[in-house]
Amino acid sequence: MGLIDHAPAAIAKCAAGLALACLLAGCAHISRVAGYRDALGPEEHLRLGVSYEEQGLRNEALGQYRLAVKRDPKLAEGWLALGNMEFNDGRLKEAGTDFRMALKAAPHHPGASNNLAMVALAGNGSLTEAEALAQDALLTAGALRPYVLDTLANVYLRERRYAEAAAAVDQAEAETPPGNSPVLAQLLETRKSIDAGKALQESK
Repeated sequence: MGLIDHAPAAIAKCAAGLALACLLAGCAHISRVAGYRDALGPEEHLRLGVSYEEQGLRNEALGQYRLAVKRDPKLAEGWLALGNMEFNDGRLKEAGTDFRMALKAAPHHPGASNNLAMVALAGNGSLTEAEALAQDALLTAGALRPYVLDTLANVYLRERRYAEAAAAVDQAEAETPPGNSPVLAQLLETRKSIDAGKALQESK
């Protein structure tokens, strides 16, 4: 299972020039200067954060994402970006809060719903809520459906509902483009876990 990303390639590309200029000017720290007025809008902070993150500048990226949602608390993609970074750093409580804020800003946001379900899985949270979130995400996930189906399969796996888990993986594989090796590899790992769980159950 994997987080649904907040940084599509198009966003990252359009932010590259802005990020380079800001790096050269030291704009990540300019807000500390007395009398400074932030001239960037929330979406610009988000794009800058994406570019920083892609360059491995995690602290700078976090700072930009926090500025983005401070400027506009209804910016769901900003909360999603924050939550993804918190999740990857192991701060599940903070990630859960961020994803809930994203859902408050944009109800039924498929990325936020899927990723909040993953917080529940990673932190031994409510599997009932995780399943409901994944099912809700499927309704509007579009091309991201294989990711959400993998999350749902892992919920079923945790509940030992092996037939339903395998069916979710089958569906995810059928909807994954042949060239998407990372997703297909992840689905293979999920299938192996399902087979192992099923075999253990049958041996008892």
